[in-house]
Amino acid sequence: MSENSRKIRLLMELRRQGISDTNVLSAVERVPRELFVQDAFLDQAYENIALPIKHGQTISQPYVVAFMTEALKVGPRMKVLEVGTGSGYQAAILALLCRRVYTVERYRVLLREAEERFAEMRLTNITSRVADGYKGWPEQAPFDRIIVTAAAPEMPPVLIEQLAVGGIMVLPVGRSTTDQQIVRVTKNEDGSIATEKLMAVRFVPLVDGLAQDE
Repeated sequence: MSENSRKIRLLMELRRQGISDTNVLSAVERVPRELFVQDAFLDQAYENIALPIKHGQTISQPYVVAFMTEALKVGPRMKVLEVGTGSGYQAAILALLCRRVYTVERYRVLLREAEERFAEMRLTNITSRVADGYKGWPEQAPFDRIIVTAAAPEMPPVLIEQLAVGGIMVLPVGRSTTDQQIVRVTKNEDGSIATEKLMAVRFVPLVDGLAQDE
């Protein structure tokens, strides 16, 4: 089966699983997932599964990426913060949907490789840096949207502070892989927050501090 056929099959599967936002589906179609997976897993690039990357991290299952992106309700004029760059796949999807993506990663090696992929795709609206995800990116706050791609044991208050009024954050929350839920947080006009549990998931944990990878 050709790569294009595999991609079409994946898009059909995402539709069957309930992904209906045509902009999100178009972004998934336009981002070459094979660019973001390790060579050993190239033949599985368009399977609807999570795949390992360096430092014990993963590139998320395409359905989970599409689901979280759809739940984020991203618009073309928005400024988005991503916590946990990883392979860069989620940031690349977001870059096709919003004005600017700011993405932070604790592993320098992962970030450097992701930046090379962004350059190869000519994605000029992504700004990235090595940073502690728990601290967000205060100099660029507030953000219209925030997405977290690792599971926090509870809602990170600093990230809620960096969310604009009317903004939405989507993140996995849970203390173990058996009780994680994707949660959507909306900041109301009075600064209060509303939360919705959307789906049970299994993510790697969100870790404090910077990694000693070099």
